[in-house]
Amino acid sequence: MIVLKSVKSFLMFPIWMVQLGTGAKSFLDNPLLGSRRLNRLGLHRVRVQLAGSLCAWRRRRLARRVRPEWREAFDHDGFVAISDFVAPETFAALREAILDYHGPAREMRQGDAITRRLAIDPAMLEAIPELRRQLERADLKALFAYVAGFRITPLHYIQTIVTHDPGEGADPQEALHADAFHSSLKAWLFLNPVAHDEAPFTYVRGSHRLTPERLDWEYRRSLVGPQQMDRLSGRGSPRVNSAELAEMGLSEPEVFAIPGNTLVVADTLGFHARGTSVRAVERVEIWSYARRNPFLPWLGGDLLSVRGVAERRVGWLWALRDRFAGTIGQPWQSVGIRKAAGELGDS
Repeated sequence: MIVLKSVKSFLMFPIWMVQLGTGAKSFLDNPLLGSRRLNRLGLHRVRVQLAGSLCAWRRRRLARRVRPEWREAFDHDGFVAISDFVAPETFAALREAILDYHGPAREMRQGDAITRRLAIDPAMLEAIPELRRQLERADLKALFAYVAGFRITPLHYIQTIVTHDPGEGADPQEALHADAFHSSLKAWLFLNPVAHDEAPFTYVRGSHRLTPERLDWEYRRSLVGPQQMDRLSGRGSPRVNSAELAEMGLSEPEVFAIPGNTLVVADTLGFHARGTSVRAVERVEIWSYARRNPFLPWLGGDLLSVRGVAERRVGWLWALRDRFAGTIGQPWQSVGIRKAAGELGDS
């Protein structure tokens, strides 16, 4: 058994080395990333600093295309919330078309929460032309590029969150966390209002900045063996508590009641969470996500962002994970043709 482990380590070592120059983040899956000896010498801290410096450099080059008020809000807080993002006279019809649409759906359970996603794919865009028009707005694309730090097209979904569905344990998304050691984009265009006690957007203002205190925290946590961390922290999505926020000079997380037709765009290097819900709720949104190798020095060059390809990526990703589920896992289970809302839990 020891021999087999040694052979596997020998074969994997070149891959682990290459991953140091990528967005790989799991201390558990890559023993170099999780090495206390290497991290004591500064490996994790250097990766965080280098990724942050390159992101700042790219954002400076992308800044001029972003509306100044959006850019200033994001730079200060780590997120921007835009009310009435879609013209009110257009929003109602767009919302109705999305909620009435039937398409291939996937679901994932985490604790007592279910997440359903419908890919915004060519079929949906053909059926709902206004959805394509909104996603191709120049001001939105410029904002997405600035927050992501790259001129790339995010993955787009219609996402539904259902809380308090009978399950095991708590929803891990309710724990305050960062998604990775580097900046990435998540965005929510809320189709319905979300009250402050109904799984709301929660964020620590300014926590996206790599201050000396944040870098010290990243260094200290890298010295904790991955086996001593909770599972999600060990896999590179670190959880944080109130005492640690105070040590970093950060405020407590804020919970935001969000009206419908509000777009929130955030850097998930900042600490965020899905707020708790006091009752069972169903939250529906247009959800967008972009994360790229943080060590790339250029702005674009992503062939998968080309129109005609970009809107097919989600289906390809799902099919790939289905094919290699035994190796890489597949948490997103097909539930057939469904609507975004009103049909959860009956698969």
